[in-house]
Amino acid sequence: MTVIVRDLRSDAPADTEGFARVRRLALPYILFTSDSVRHNALHMPPEARYRPLVAEEDGEVIGAAQVHLAHDSTEPGQGLFSIYVRPDRTGRGAGGLLLRAAEEHLAAQGATRLLGWVLDEPANRAFAQRHGYQASRPAHFLRLDLAGAALPPLPPTPPGVELRTAADFADDPRPLFALDAETMQDEPSDVDVEHTDYDGWIEQYWKHPLLNRELTVAACVDGRPVAFSVAYTDGATGYSTAMTGTARAHRGHGLAKLAKTHSLYRARAAGLTEAFTGNDAGNEPMIAINKWLGYEICATEVRYVRELA
Repeated sequence: MTVIVRDLRSDAPADTEGFARVRRLALPYILFTSDSVRHNALHMPPEARYRPLVAEEDGEVIGAAQVHLAHDSTEPGQGLFSIYVRPDRTGRGAGGLLLRAAEEHLAAQGATRLLGWVLDEPANRAFAQRHGYQASRPAHFLRLDLAGAALPPLPPTPPGVELRTAADFADDPRPLFALDAETMQDEPSDVDVEHTDYDGWIEQYWKHPLLNRELTVAACVDGRPVAFSVAYTDGATGYSTAMTGTARAHRGHGLAKLAKTHSLYRARAAGLTEAFTGNDAGNEPMIAINKWLGYEICATEVRYVRELA
């Protein structure tokens, strides 16, 4: 049996579903669907040089990679990749072939620093180290049993604060873009990110098929969102927080906790049974909020970095 690596065919349902299946099996803590894989392939900005790859064995997709430049970073030359193989198809060389293709693509696009996430397991760490990568920072996946766990009481809404959903901004989502752009700058990361392209944000994020506007909750002051919790759903029972943050001038008042708690209550009322979120290991404010909400760490990833000569 021979493993080959090739580009994802975004117009082929077998490819997009195969890609999503690999990710669901390898990373059940992140929501992936065939539609979201297709959306990413079609709507990543051209300057990202996005190249989704699949590893195929006898016509079956057994591995998948997302490969692109950090196009929205303030520092040029950074290449990002995420490579995973189906847990029941490891040991066939798919991971190494995907990594080689990812590195060649990023180097050809001018990347001088490569960064990839690796699950914090001995075999995965050893794989990264064998290929010249050095461990950087960890991040956690967290899970909450929405069906069985008791959510804490809803915090009181402070005077002058109004709760709205993203659906309320359907005619003009620019205020949400402004809040997202500000909060993203303060996210702990190896890569500085700066959102400046509103039209690109609309195509990539606002129109994302997993975005649930009715479950995305924003705390607003004078009609302007100043804190929010962005909800993704997979059309089945899964819910995931894509981003939770507060504008700098409004921090320290519990507004992120307020927005996220209301979003979770809405998700449970909608029949969703499993909630996921992610935390950088150094993001103490969000770690505290998620612990208060009842989330528990279910897995850890480690960012590995390699400098190209």
